[in-house]
Amino acid sequence: MKTSSILTTLPSSDYELIDSGDGEKLERFGKIVLSRPDPQALWPKRLSMAEWKKADGNFIREEKGGGWSLKPATPAKWDISFAGLKLTIKPTAFKHTGLFPEQSVNWEWMKDLISSATLASARSAKLTSRNITNSMVQSTDGLPSNLDISARSDSSRPREASVAEEIEVLNLFGYTGGATLACAQAVAKVVHIDSSKAAVAWARENAELSGLADKPIRWIVEDARVFVEREIKRGRKYDAIIMDPPAFGHGPTSELWKIEEHFLTLIDDCKKLLKDRPLFFVINGYSAGYSAVAYENNLLDLKEKFGGEIEIGELAIAESQSKEAKKEKGKTEDTRLLPAGIFARWSAK
Repeated sequence: MKTSSILTTLPSSDYELIDSGDGEKLERFGKIVLSRPDPQALWPKRLSMAEWKKADGNFIREEKGGGWSLKPATPAKWDISFAGLKLTIKPTAFKHTGLFPEQSVNWEWMKDLISSATLASARSAKLTSRNITNSMVQSTDGLPSNLDISARSDSSRPREASVAEEIEVLNLFGYTGGATLACAQAVAKVVHIDSSKAAVAWARENAELSGLADKPIRWIVEDARVFVEREIKRGRKYDAIIMDPPAFGHGPTSELWKIEEHFLTLIDDCKKLLKDRPLFFVINGYSAGYSAVAYENNLLDLKEKFGGEIEIGELAIAESQSKEAKKEKGKTEDTRLLPAGIFARWSAK
């Protein structure tokens, strides 16, 4: 089964897309409003320039990059609550803020799958434990009544009889940790990989803020391809893999990444890391210029081998339909969506 969707992030208490257009977007992170470029916003703005100028900061595009112009009272960083997590927002030199809000729909999807799989495993373990206990009791019929069977060594009982299997997730190009923390919330063990030491430090900060610092997360600064190759040699296996590969980048020791040259090898190697009964595989894309169908074609063999379903489509953010926009237009317009990337995801369900 395959479905195609537009997955939409709606406004929330600490995040909203206020307006967009003319190659820019106006967003609120907590109480701070920022404007920054977005080439997907190929339509007119709804709000007046006077409203846009009220922003606490705006990213100024220049011939070589650009930078932020922040009003004096605007902090260098601040915390927000979003999608059940607490995250630090920082305007960076690359116009990013540390949050890709469109990914929240993927986070919820992954959490649901992990929680369901964990619950099913726990029920199975409980049932197996009960059956073994009954068998043990039956096997003591006719033995002396003073025999203490509870004193038997735990090593005589299969581990799976009493302990639910833990879901293990590999998150490649993990950035500031949203997907990692969402999976950890659902009681998964996560290996978080990113080539940027600063990004991994930021992700760990978010884990601390979200009360997840003690969860079983391995934080690793490493090139994704190098790490995956090493995991294959180690014989490691995962229940689920997440990846959000950029179009271009460098590893921590200057390893070159070009999606058109290295993506297929990485995908092939990642499939070697999947367990015999994997749970899900997610590929996200933003700036590489590919179609979700291209990513889907790399997941078809998973469906053929394991069954399940594939879902592909676009990630989008809904404008908040602010009172100012409605007043300016004189009526309530249909909600506009800002395209924010593509996805392809396979699940065993």
